[in-house]
Amino acid sequence: MTMGTALFLAFLVVQRLSELLIARRNTARLLARGAREVGAGHYPVMVALHTAWVLALILFGWSQPLHMGWLAVYAVLQVFRVWILGTLGSRWTTRIIVIDEPLVARGPFRFIPHPNYTLVVAEIIVAPLVLGLTWVAVVFTLLNAAMLYHRIGVEDGALRGKGRHATDAARV
Repeated sequence: MTMGTALFLAFLVVQRLSELLIARRNTARLLARGAREVGAGHYPVMVALHTAWVLALILFGWSQPLHMGWLAVYAVLQVFRVWILGTLGSRWTTRIIVIDEPLVARGPFRFIPHPNYTLVVAEIIVAPLVLGLTWVAVVFTLLNAAMLYHRIGVEDGALRGKGRHATDAARV
């Protein structure tokens, strides 16, 4: 394993684990403010999907060299991630949380209906390409598309129900 590959994979793992901690904290705070979770039944499947994606990157990518062009694209995606998380602040979570507050309409939400989901789609494609794992990008893009089809339907249904609003949640 090259040092670059090890650092890339370590970054990815640490990032995902730290986001789970942030999401757990934010979810608890939102629920304490009277919010409720919608669509919890699919959450374990989503976690399994994202865990399998990270494990596939580690298992099949540990001996691969980095493709610097794709690494640059991945770095740009991380800037987009910081913008999304900074915009949502304490409302960012990996779950679909419904709360009686207006939707966030600033930052990337002015331009894209579901920026966090857009980011995740891009990352599921780009991170494997950093390691030259085109097949991992294809397989997990298809699996993630099925998950997002269901998840966005659940979230949009929550947005329409009783005038309540949901967070834009998708990162694991």
